Amino acid sequence: METLINEFEKNILNADDFIKPEKVKEEILSRYPPKVARKKSKQIVVNRKDAENKHLEIQANVRTIPGIISQRGCCYAGCKGVVMGPTRDIINLTHGPIGCGFYSWLTRRNQTDPSTTPDGDNYMPYCFSTDMQEREIIFGGEKKLKEAIQEAYDIFKPKMISVFSTCPVGLIGDDVHAVTKEMEEKLGITIFGFSCEGYKGVSQSAGHHVANNGLFKHIIGQDNTVKEGDYKVNLLGEYNIGGDAFEIERILTKCGITIISTFSGNSSVDFFANSHTADLNLIMCYRSINYVAEMMEKKYGIPWFKINFLSAGGMSRSLRKIAQYYGDQKLIDRVEEVIAEEMPPVIEAQNEVRPRLEGKLAMMFVGGSRAHHYQEMFREMGMIPFSAGYEFAHRDDYEGRQVLPNLKVDADSRNIEELLVEKDPERYNPRISEKELEEMEKNGIKLKDYAGMMDEMPDGTIVIDDISQFETETLINTYRPAVFCAGIKEKYTIQKFGIPMKQLHSYDTGGPYAGYRGAINFYHEIDRMVSSKVWEHLQAPWEKSPELAAKYAFE
Repeated sequence: METLINEFEKNILNADDFIKPEKVKEEILSRYPPKVARKKSKQIVVNRKDAENKHLEIQANVRTIPGIISQRGCCYAGCKGVVMGPTRDIINLTHGPIGCGFYSWLTRRNQTDPSTTPDGDNYMPYCFSTDMQEREIIFGGEKKLKEAIQEAYDIFKPKMISVFSTCPVGLIGDDVHAVTKEMEEKLGITIFGFSCEGYKGVSQSAGHHVANNGLFKHIIGQDNTVKEGDYKVNLLGEYNIGGDAFEIERILTKCGITIISTFSGNSSVDFFANSHTADLNLIMCYRSINYVAEMMEKKYGIPWFKINFLSAGGMSRSLRKIAQYYGDQKLIDRVEEVIAEEMPPVIEAQNEVRPRLEGKLAMMFVGGSRAHHYQEMFREMGMIPFSAGYEFAHRDDYEGRQVLPNLKVDADSRNIEELLVEKDPERYNPRISEKELEEMEKNGIKLKDYAGMMDEMPDGTIVIDDISQFETETLINTYRPAVFCAGIKEKYTIQKFGIPMKQLHSYDTGGPYAGYRGAINFYHEIDRMVSSKVWEHLQAPWEKSPELAAKYAFE
């Protein structure tokens, strides 16, 4: 399936009896106070292009309006939970009360395979926290943090420990960086801290940036061993939810492509340390990891481009793009062989579910790239991804990187450290020359580029940044989608409307959904959910046809 937006989809959206999205937007804004409506009107965009064929500007990466129920997470969640959490052999120690520390137990179903590293260490099943009490809040928690680091080292003897600051730590002024430096000198292992207090930034996006900086400063580049492999890549922004990274690695290995490191699904300290020796960085979730890609290009000369391994069509296009980048006919031929081998069962599964799903609406409001990438997966089933949005996006996630020169750095963004990155005097090695880059662009292979989500959504669809609960309910009541995709916080509210809800943050119990086999899993999962009879029994019998009636005695 090479065409992202098909004519069938356009015809449905432009039908006379289809409720116009402009009317829905107007209705939503009419219920807000004037000041709130002015702000939200910039975050709700009907996807249409202007006279210059440009997308309408959307407001993103701004603070949620107080009082509005939002789907967002915090800076700590983005740093610890998303980027650093899936790394199996780093002890991730939360400095703060146990309420925040509970998140040290991963809640996203990140999977890992410890057998791929010699020592086999895996600390992901554990919860590490300093469990700050009132005493530490009043008198400071640095002493307790030192004790916690020492205890973790004595029990596990890890090769690395990282410390995460929660909101109270920032408020009382504990210096986690001084503590970690002192303990690093004492214990002789790498120990570093993150200033990722939950209130920093506007969402978990700030935490991604903080984590990227920490990885780059403390881990990447520590191991210069050059591993064997003709085509060596890093996979960035893939967190191995439900085993996605396992399936992606299976396909890349089948093509003869070697993954040096995944940031950070199924990851290890050793993989991060060696990642600067790769030929190419492949970005899945652009927002959570583009900072590392940019810094590795500046320091080591590793180019990057955006790919999508979710959906059969996205997988095939991404594999071909990688093969074209290397320009090796052997790899180009092998990729085509793999695609030809993998596609028949995919097409069979598509044909099986399409009669039950074709023409039905799907909506996606999740973090990162998933609200974008899963749209093609729904199209492969014949469904229409009518409305989508992100929790923590910036404008370039929606409109593409061409807007970057015009973005202004606001006060929230200034809270995040911007590293000064220069060429490594010994290890900087441009993987492609200027001439090769020009030739690639002539052949349609764009490096360091992302067109954004809106570019792959047809006119008339609704894009909403940082969607509120009220906006969610309005969309559901107006369009009655066949399936709504979001996170765990929204799951049960949506199901009470009689709408199947698929969690795309942690997949509930499903997965993998990446690659060809993952696409088949997803087709059958959505078919099962949408076709289930349980939604017909949501109302109690007495709500459908009341048999008892009563009145007051005085009546």
